[in-house]
Amino acid sequence: MITLPRLKFANLPTPIHPLPRLAAALGGPRLLVKRDDQTGLAFGGNKTRKLELLVAEAQANAARTLVTAGAVQSNHCRQTAAAAARFGLDCILVLSGQEPSIASGNLLLDRLFGAELVYVQRAERDQRLKETFQDAWDKGRRPYLVPYGGSSPTGAAAYALAVEELMEQCRQSKEEGCPPDWIVFPSSSGGTQAGLVLGSRLYGYSGNVLGISVDEPGDVLKTRIAALAGATADLLGECLTFSPYEVLVEDSYLGGGYGVLGEPEREAIRLFARHEGLLLDPVYTGRAAAGLIDLIRKGFFSRGDTVLFWHTGGTPALFADQYRDLV
Repeated sequence: MITLPRLKFANLPTPIHPLPRLAAALGGPRLLVKRDDQTGLAFGGNKTRKLELLVAEAQANAARTLVTAGAVQSNHCRQTAAAAARFGLDCILVLSGQEPSIASGNLLLDRLFGAELVYVQRAERDQRLKETFQDAWDKGRRPYLVPYGGSSPTGAAAYALAVEELMEQCRQSKEEGCPPDWIVFPSSSGGTQAGLVLGSRLYGYSGNVLGISVDEPGDVLKTRIAALAGATADLLGECLTFSPYEVLVEDSYLGGGYGVLGEPEREAIRLFARHEGLLLDPVYTGRAAAGLIDLIRKGFFSRGDTVLFWHTGGTPALFADQYRDLV
């Protein structure tokens, strides 16, 4: 397998903890959590793993500016801005949504890291991103386009390597149920799940990789993930193909739409906090945990299973003004 250039600034391996009080409260399978909210960069999160490879690729191309896009409360944008600051790069963020009168949550951190912010309507974001990149190029700023969510083959490769990390932790651990029967996590742009799907094939994980869709219909997400997993395999020099039918996505928990906090997310955030002292975010892990809780209550998992919830971070969004009625 080809070894990609990598800047090692994440706190890895992230720990695996049991969740016994939550499991007892739900009366379901054994529960574990993998704490990618503790990767360390700017309050951590799953994008930090991806940025280790993406920023290394940017440096290899003599980039001086990182350009990316996301929502106003984007975890991806916050971590990209922090990585740019860490390595002395400029950063331009194209954010879909209205500029608030007071910055809070992730947006406050974007400003603190010195990112240049461009606000745009969601329907115009992709076009404005292209224009912003071209403008930076024309001005000699040597931009590198960080894909939405870090979900390119380079970014997804980080989560293939994360499976290797998980399997090594399980080999060294005395934790019951490791490796787990199920890995459950939020899935949106597809890079994390594509990497986990590929990594399972590469490193011999035989359990189930189940993405809880945050904002996309299942068939769309499955097709995207299968294609990205194959492209990532090509990047790593591995001749592997993937079918959408091999990709497990649950899209029954889309709620009111992206970033819209509903009662299932509120309950999930409260349960994790009050039973385990563990914080989830309102958009991604809150929604994925709501799906996990509902599946447990429906008897989807066997009582003898071990389910690992892969915490992808995002906790600064808890402090965004739009979620101040969380509790």
